[in-house]
Amino acid sequence: MKFSMPYQLFISLRYLTAERKQTFISLTSLISIGGVALGVMALIIVLAVMSGFEGDLRDKIVGTNSHIVILKHGRAAMEEPEKVIAQVRQVKHVVAAAPFIYSQVMLTSAQNVLGVVLRGIDPRLEATVTNLGRNIIEGDLKQLSAPAGDDGPAGIVLGLELARNLGVFYGDELNVVSPTGTMTPMGVAPRSVRMRVAAIFNSGMYEYDSSLAYISIKTAQDFLRLGNRVTGVEVKVDNIYRAQEVAKRIQARLDFPFWTRDWMQMNRNLFSALKLEKLAMFIILTLIIIVAAFNIISTLIMMVMEKNKDIAILKSMGATSRGIMSIFMLEGLVIGLTGTILGCAGGSITCFLADKYKLIKLAGDIYYMNYLPFKMQPLEVVTICLAAVLISFTFTLYPAWQASKLDPAVALRYE
Repeated sequence: MKFSMPYQLFISLRYLTAERKQTFISLTSLISIGGVALGVMALIIVLAVMSGFEGDLRDKIVGTNSHIVILKHGRAAMEEPEKVIAQVRQVKHVVAAAPFIYSQVMLTSAQNVLGVVLRGIDPRLEATVTNLGRNIIEGDLKQLSAPAGDDGPAGIVLGLELARNLGVFYGDELNVVSPTGTMTPMGVAPRSVRMRVAAIFNSGMYEYDSSLAYISIKTAQDFLRLGNRVTGVEVKVDNIYRAQEVAKRIQARLDFPFWTRDWMQMNRNLFSALKLEKLAMFIILTLIIIVAAFNIISTLIMMVMEKNKDIAILKSMGATSRGIMSIFMLEGLVIGLTGTILGCAGGSITCFLADKYKLIKLAGDIYYMNYLPFKMQPLEVVTICLAAVLISFTFTLYPAWQASKLDPAVALRYE
């Protein structure tokens, strides 16, 4: 079976590849292709950076914090957390739950004094709801379970940047001071306890690594004089995007005075800002493709002027106005498709190499990460490519319509 190419496509490709008297038109065609390619490439790279930044930030936030937090109204301490955990584990999609204590204290060492967030955790259960265990770079999280005694003070886990700021290392000792102390005739005397650095973690996020410290939940209860009470319960679900739905189910099961917050609610402003910025960048960079599409218009208009005689001959041979219109529409579409394919390939290769070899380094204390991640979303890439082709096609309609309206008698009058 012999394949027959439509004459419209054959002529449009010939116009693009054949040598012309007006070399300027060929140059503008190349500029149009380059403009579309540059716009598509820029869009893919920028949105990949935004997606990579958002994804990396989300993973670090969710890895350090649980997916859902259960608290009591009025910031009251939670009695009998075991009963709450037992009920929570019956909710569908819940993977694990663990109690925690939250407080703010002062850490003092020979070199520095810093205010930090102190979290009391169950070392055995904490590994099931967060990535703290996997983020340990020195020491062992299990050492928190050892109570203070003859072997030395209780253990504390510090973030890497916090340990650096305090000037302490694994195995060193420091003081933990609570501002809410015991009332004495001289006023409130803050409570203080000596602790040993049992482990150091590195989450990769400066904000957490410089301000978080962990101790065992039993040590926290004794130090803060909470008895058997805790601040709340952390919950992990099987899919982070179901956290909001699961949180509502937990809220319905526990009812007042308990209330829930999921990771999206706790970081709503940050992720809303990232999505808005991504949308703004998409709109701004789409203008590059639109500028390139204007070049397509100018290229086709000049080509119509150059090919007046050819159009007249084709019409004299029986070509319809629709056929002539199709020739120039296909020509513009080929320019748009070529630019889109080149831009997509260039953007994809750039993102792959930059992410694999971590080519762009960042200051972790400013940008929350040590390098710029690139993460392409298939749906975003498809949307960019379709938008580029659609814009290119739309901008071919006017010059193609002008070509179809050409009167062959007028064009051939002086030939």
